Amino acid sequence: MTEPLPGDFGLTKIRGLAGAFVNFGQWFVGDFAPVQHALVYVGNGMVVQAMPSGAELIRLEDASPVVKWSTGLIELKPWQRLKIADETNGLVGTPYSFLDYVSIALERLGVRPRWVLERVAGTGHLICSQLVALAYERAGIELFPGTFPGDITPGDLYKLLKDLESDV
Repeated sequence: MTEPLPGDFGLTKIRGLAGAFVNFGQWFVGDFAPVQHALVYVGNGMVVQAMPSGAELIRLEDASPVVKWSTGLIELKPWQRLKIADETNGLVGTPYSFLDYVSIALERLGVRPRWVLERVAGTGHLICSQLVALAYERAGIELFPGTFPGDITPGDLYKLLKDLESDV
């Protein structure tokens, strides 16, 4: 496995009932991927991940094993890596919301009312993939130009990395 650098994001599997729930949701909205969770490496053996208890800073070795890293696939300058890590660290403590999953499903099904989008955008709550997309966006790097960071799923991040691999 390639060692991550600060600012790289990783994708993991979630075991148990939570993983099965996320897997079903991804399949239901046509976004099935072999991963269900995302985190950002911020350096010094630490990662930030969104969890139901809020975004947390933990040791990489305590996180779920990473299936795929963005390392080497997204070209980042050293200053961009530091900015991503800084923005990600600034999101520690951000609350989590299961409503975001409902919003993503409604968006993918083409039936999301505007008030749901506004509610999700206004709460400041984040699920894991949203945390990754928002940290990158705040650092000036849009992983999905023109897409609301609140609509990004772990499957979207996985497909991005697969597409970048095929371009190499």
